[in-house]
Amino acid sequence: MLEVAVIDDPAAAEVSLDPVRGKLLAALAEPGSATTLAAQVGLARQKVNYHLRALERHGLIELVEERRKGNVTERVMRATAASYVISPSAMADVAPDPDRAPDQLSARWLLALAARLVRELGELIAGATAARQRLATYAIDAEIRFASAADRAAFAEELGASVKNLVGKYHDENAAGGRKHRLVVALHPSLKKEK
Repeated sequence: MLEVAVIDDPAAAEVSLDPVRGKLLAALAEPGSATTLAAQVGLARQKVNYHLRALERHGLIELVEERRKGNVTERVMRATAASYVISPSAMADVAPDPDRAPDQLSARWLLALAARLVRELGELIAGATAARQRLATYAIDAEIRFASAADRAAFAEELGASVKNLVGKYHDENAAGGRKHRLVVALHPSLKKEK
């Protein structure tokens, strides 16, 4: 089972957004059958089977094993991933485009960048998986507590200058056999945690 999978097919996205199917996907982090799931989610086994078939058709769950119980075959299923992200490519006609309004201080532009990141990573992961290769990536995740807005602005300016210097040092437009990489650096307020 994958840790995270990207859903880029509109039909699969629609199927996954059904609340009952979402509960079934969560329950199927551990293998289960329609009978065991029916008790967990409080639905009739036939109704659970209906939802499982829809999830299976779109590759969101997979068959783990089949067990004979009397004259019935019980299908044991498992989610293909522990969690899912829906790519903006599932809604391609209205997907955010950071090139439309590049405003570095806009939260909506940052959201468009994040959407592009999800879309591009989804495509890269699919390609790497098909080629049976690892995908070279790198990420930093940190939380910073600034004493003031002025400190935050100074940090952003210094970070921007440092990144610009690194890009200038390592970027080689004419490198034979080189490969472009996308760098996204984001700074936004952390969500307040409930106490």
